[in-house]
Amino acid sequence: MVTIVYLNLFMKKLFTLILLLPYIALAQLPSATFHSDVGHTGTYSAKNYSTFAGLKWKFKTDGKIFSSPAVSNGVAYIGSEDNSLYAINIKTGRLIWKFCTGGAVHSSPSVNKGRVCFGSYDGYYYALDARTGKLLWKFKTGGEKKVGAKGLWTMQPADEYMDDLYDFFLSSPILSTDGSTLYFGSSDGNLYTVNAATGKIKWHFKTGGLIHTTPALYNGKLYFGSWDTYFYAIDATTGKLAWKFKTGVQPQYHVLEGIQASATCSNGVVYFGSRDGFFYALDAVTGKLNWKYAADNSWVLTTAAVQNGVVYIGTSDTYLLLAFDARTGKQLFKYKANGYIYSSPALSATTAFFGDFTGKLFAVNAKNGKLSGTYTTAARNKNAAAVLKKDTLDFGYLMKGHNNALYSTSVYVMDKFYTLGPIVSSPVISNGAIYFGSADGYLYAVKLK
Repeated sequence: MVTIVYLNLFMKKLFTLILLLPYIALAQLPSATFHSDVGHTGTYSAKNYSTFAGLKWKFKTDGKIFSSPAVSNGVAYIGSEDNSLYAINIKTGRLIWKFCTGGAVHSSPSVNKGRVCFGSYDGYYYALDARTGKLLWKFKTGGEKKVGAKGLWTMQPADEYMDDLYDFFLSSPILSTDGSTLYFGSSDGNLYTVNAATGKIKWHFKTGGLIHTTPALYNGKLYFGSWDTYFYAIDATTGKLAWKFKTGVQPQYHVLEGIQASATCSNGVVYFGSRDGFFYALDAVTGKLNWKYAADNSWVLTTAAVQNGVVYIGTSDTYLLLAFDARTGKQLFKYKANGYIYSSPALSATTAFFGDFTGKLFAVNAKNGKLSGTYTTAARNKNAAAVLKKDTLDFGYLMKGHNNALYSTSVYVMDKFYTLGPIVSSPVISNGAIYFGSADGYLYAVKLK
């Protein structure tokens, strides 16, 4: 009789365990987030990957890709301008599932505790079951949009509303270290904190501009920039302001102002670039300036990568990958690409990988700045000869015969650029391959060696 009772208890426990196994497995899925970790260091692999070893596969979506992939448990998640988030098997390149929203998905997904979270231009932030793509919850912001204005940057016609053609990103969500809390910015000017399991709001912090940067989490604080030209540090638990730092303004033209780059935190320092033409290194506790780099009036839109006391960034108009001593700001090297760099560098033990706006992916030695390899998108291979001037992006070359003062000219030139399959997506290194999206609509998986 006693044996039967114990057997019944054992069977009940076993049955309960079987029921819970899928949920336990979900909770144990490895996390993945924008630019490697919640501090956005961009460091992915201790292995000595130094160049490319050929295409593994590519997966076609129905829109441009500005989102950066998240790779977790054999799956690559990425958003597309076709309003969808995709889950792709990284071994085969085949679709596992896709989830459709009501707007373009320029936000990069985060994966934690079996949930994949991301934002859409439809004004919602979503949490899905990472295995099935089933909706768990969605959170409504005050609305998502691109930066814009009538007569933007004094372009003509002065009474026409114009979207900023270079406002590529939406804020990407990050999760607290215990996975219980989700943080993200919004075009409504708020930094939101919600319960990661339910999507219920905990608190929000209001700024004076759109927030398209992804917050960095470091030592109990959130660090992020806003289009109001301020960079903020707030308490991650309470939302209380710790400090804010003012970047430059340009009252008449408004070209050289606003913060579009997400922050990177390492060794007590927070690093970020701005559209004011500077890259900043601030004390993470006080917000005081340690050093800054003047980028020759070029925007700095990339998120910095930090490794072994060196910080790496890419610039827009000067086409440069730069390496600095992380403590002093001394420039260690520079490497010139073929076009704008909006793709944030990803680091292996020896190499910085990044893309440019001509559709070329670069592998550059992280110590000396020497090129070790390139990979080009299919669109670039097809259209480079017709679009590029001596294999280099040149706005003036394409606008010949057009009025530079007109917004329609900028749209025309950008449409030409897009035929190259520009790489705005920030690459991810995982399992011997590098993954990135392109404006040609493909998610690429390229083997490394």
